Amino acid sequence: MTTRVSGKVVTPTGVVRQGCVEIDGDRISAVAEYPTTRDGHWVVPGFVDIHTHGGGGHTFTTGDPASARAAAAFHLGHGTTSLLASLVSSPFALMRDATAAFAPLVAEGVLAGIHFEGPYLSGARCGAQNPEFLRDPSVDELTELVDLGDGAVRMVTLAPELPGALDAVKLLVSRGVVAAVGHTDATYDETLAAVAAGASVGTHVFNGMRPVHHREPGPVLALLGSPNVVCEFVADGVHLHDGTLAFAASVAGADRTALITDAMAAAGMPDGAYELGGQAVTVADGVARLARDASIAGSTLTMDAALRQAVGAGIAVPDAVRMLSTTPARAIGLGDRVGALRAGLRADLVVLDDDLNVVRVMRAGDWVS
Repeated sequence: MTTRVSGKVVTPTGVVRQGCVEIDGDRISAVAEYPTTRDGHWVVPGFVDIHTHGGGGHTFTTGDPASARAAAAFHLGHGTTSLLASLVSSPFALMRDATAAFAPLVAEGVLAGIHFEGPYLSGARCGAQNPEFLRDPSVDELTELVDLGDGAVRMVTLAPELPGALDAVKLLVSRGVVAAVGHTDATYDETLAAVAAGASVGTHVFNGMRPVHHREPGPVLALLGSPNVVCEFVADGVHLHDGTLAFAASVAGADRTALITDAMAAAGMPDGAYELGGQAVTVADGVARLARDASIAGSTLTMDAALRQAVGAGIAVPDAVRMLSTTPARAIGLGDRVGALRAGLRADLVVLDDDLNVVRVMRAGDWVS
């Protein structure tokens, strides 16, 4: 049976003002213009969050599969139909256990993959990462994790100035894993060396990085200026001023900008006391900070709120949608499966009202209750 969803359909190339998405089973069968359509709702591809640590009171960071299922379900209700389970810096035993625990969820489709944000990060730029667990990149550790995951490990964030980092980047790329640059005190040239070695994502650019200086541009300008790097931005109005977000997105363009949540368990929850990577976090007015030094500790963001923030910052809806869906899907190698309203792709879509609030969510052809 064919299902039809009509409205203002956002395709990879723009908006079909009066259009219809046709779904057959779990696939999109066609996207067409229907001049008689008068439905004012937006119809956009399901959001793809390539950097999130949890939500709805649940976390990915402990490696607990039940908690991971619940966190993914929470974000699904906000339009995120594909996400990476992001872990923070931790002992190797936890990394190994989490990989074994999450690999079946990846195979099942609950998760799109695993993202290790650390522990191969700069102590000077660790932010809310636990300094107790930071260490230099290990090719042996990464090889074991990639082998264990059997395709589940999708991305690893590391600081390229650390000893062994470039060898780690080359190893990851050779195994089909995305190497990302983040939490780094690298120079401009050190960052470009990582890009030359195959790094293709900038982890929450600006945050957890050596700041821009006119005589030492550092990682931010190196990543923004690299045509083969997708730059993540946390569009919550806290990590970045809206003016910074709009400027950086205009430099990178919609095809190199991935809006992420960097959400922790507190997303969708009341203010109060939480935990991230073994560290106490306090959430006040929706902003998560470490209790020990007030560093920003992830976010309480959801992808639908990120869309509204980006549009409020002046980014056009079609461009913002590409930044939330099409570009991040391509960045982690899933652009041929999800991230756009195009025939043959999985039928993941979000229906939004004129204020860009979620009305309905479809994943793999089924409406989410």
